[in-house]
Amino acid sequence: MRDGAPQASGLGSGRDANKATTEDRMAREDFVDLKLEHHTTDGIEVVDVEGEIDVYTAPRLRELLIDLVNGGHYQLVVNMEKVEFLDSTGLGVLVGGLKRVRAHDGSLDLVCTQERILKIFRITGLTKVFGIHDGVDEAIAARKSEK
Repeated sequence: MRDGAPQASGLGSGRDANKATTEDRMAREDFVDLKLEHHTTDGIEVVDVEGEIDVYTAPRLRELLIDLVNGGHYQLVVNMEKVEFLDSTGLGVLVGGLKRVRAHDGSLDLVCTQERILKIFRITGLTKVFGIHDGVDEAIAARKSEK
C-alpha cells in the first residue's frame, strides 16, 4: 500500500475506524442532527432549533445568528424546546450571539423547559446572563415589557 492511499477495507488501525465514524457523523449532520427555522413575531426574530447543538452542528446556528444580526435583527428569541443535546460549543455560539446583539443594544432570550439543558445553564452560571423562559409567547411578552 502506498503512503497516504486510503484503505479499501474497514480493518485498518483504530484511528482509521475513528475517522470513519467522524466522517459518517459529519455526513449525517445536515439531515438529522439539527433543524433551524426562523420567523418574526411582534418585531422579534424567533429562531426555532430542533436536534443537537454540538461541535458539528453549532457552526450552522452561529451562521444563522450572524446573518440575522447583519440583517438588522437585534431582538432574538432562540426556541430550544426541541433541543435534545447541547455541548460547550453550542453554549459558545449562544454567548457569541448574545454579544453580537448587545453590541447593538439588542437582546437574545432563550426558551428552554428541559431540565437536562437547563442544568447546563445553571452549572455554567449562564442563567444570570440569558433570559430563560418557558415559552416563546412568554419570552416575547417579557422583551416587549422592557421596552
